[in-house]
Amino acid sequence: MPNVSKTTSLEHRKSLALALVSARSVHEMENFLVDLCTPAELRALSERWHVAKLLNKGELSYRDINAETGVSTTTIGRVARFLKEEPHQGYQTMLARQVG
Repeated sequence: MPNVSKTTSLEHRKSLALALVSARSVHEMENFLVDLCTPAELRALSERWHVAKLLNKGELSYRDINAETGVSTTTIGRVARFLKEEPHQGYQTMLARQVG
C-alpha cells in the first residue's frame, strides 16, 4: 500500500480490529477470516498462534517447535520476541483469555 498514508493505514487497522471484535461466534469469525485471508495468510496466522501457545508452555526448544510444526526458526524467534519483549503484549493478552 505505497500510496496510503501512515494515518490512513492505522485507521484501516483499527477498522479491521473493530470488525474482528464484532464477531458473535467462533463460526462467524472463521467465516470472516476465510473471506478476508488467502489460504496461505490464514495458514501463517494459524501457525503463529500455534507457535505462541507452544512457546508460552515453555516445554519445547525452537528446534523442537520447528520439527513439530514445520514453522521456520526465524518465525518462531519473531513470535517469541513479540510474546516476551514487545510492548503490545497482544499474544499474552489472548493467551491469558484462552480456555483450556
